[in-house]
Amino acid sequence: MRSQRNYARQLADRVGAELVDLTVSGATTANVIDTPQQSLTGSTYPPQMQGVPARADVVTVTAGGNDLQFASAMFYISLRRIAPESPLLPMMGGMFEDGIPVPTNETVAAATSGLVRVVETAREKAPNARILLVDYLTVLDFDSLDHTPFDQDELEQFLVIQTAIGRVFRDAAAHTGADLVLASALSAGHALGSSTPWVQPFHQDMAIAAGSFHPNEAGMTAIAEELQRILEL
Repeated sequence: MRSQRNYARQLADRVGAELVDLTVSGATTANVIDTPQQSLTGSTYPPQMQGVPARADVVTVTAGGNDLQFASAMFYISLRRIAPESPLLPMMGGMFEDGIPVPTNETVAAATSGLVRVVETAREKAPNARILLVDYLTVLDFDSLDHTPFDQDELEQFLVIQTAIGRVFRDAAAHTGADLVLASALSAGHALGSSTPWVQPFHQDMAIAAGSFHPNEAGMTAIAEELQRILEL
């Protein structure tokens, strides 16, 4: 799935830039670098870095959350609670035999290493490009409990993963010197359960299910505006 109103598209429209949009929902850092991505529907996508043009001026990167299974675990727990008859449950069950994954030092380090490799590969592909690591919008906070399918323990476990993802971005930026754009801080007060959430809730309808817990248009617009400000375009 690729959003038609994601922040990169909105930014390109705002400043009249040519955009090469390589994003695919659910991609891990390996899928960005060198591993083809297989979707639940059976589609296969080539590694995203294959499409980065050498003449690119700016490369934006949002990746690493799927290495820690953040969105997929939220989706699985939501399905199990709300739609236990869903055919997706047995397809995903093997990923979560031990429940919600705990972000250990090892898995966080692996995700960080993956994001560092994304930056390094982008620099090899587009030597003159400015690389911006754009972390994730805040999905959950302590006020989200009554607005998600999660119980208190599950919410707290997801908050731990969300915090770990922030650490991945900070450490990768520090290691590579890439610019860090803190969408997480920008979206404080806009998590699920707020009056103006910038992310989508769980969608049981399979036609839009892939958008569950991903940014909505307001969230994408906020990131595009922040990028325009940072780039002074």
